[in-house]
Amino acid sequence: MEITRNGVNTTPGRAEWFTGAVFVDSVAAPSGGARISASSVRFTPGARTAWHTHPNGQTIFVTEGEGRAQRRGGPVEIIRPGDRVFFEPGEEHWHGAARTRFMSHIAMLEVDEQGNNATWLDHVTDEEYGA
Repeated sequence: MEITRNGVNTTPGRAEWFTGAVFVDSVAAPSGGARISASSVRFTPGARTAWHTHPNGQTIFVTEGEGRAQRRGGPVEIIRPGDRVFFEPGEEHWHGAARTRFMSHIAMLEVDEQGNNATWLDHVTDEEYGA
């Protein structure tokens, strides 16, 4: 058993991966034989991820606010607290806050054998976000 006491620092989301102000708290990190990664992610209004994929898929669970999610080629979907979204392995997608609302979610995924959790692509344009 390992206990990590409260003290994990909040980190700003990297500009290469996000548009707008995003803040990330690590909930679980891969170690030993475990490959699970989980983060609590807070998006300010209008903030969002870039397009990206995950080698083993990703589940997000919305905990607060109102957000948006889209897979490449699909419609932009509204997501709210209690909604769970699963993105298939390799599926290009993005997610973030509504234009006028904060949004928080827990992001859960498994890293691949090399420890990779995502492949980051181009930023979501304002036109894509507003569709």
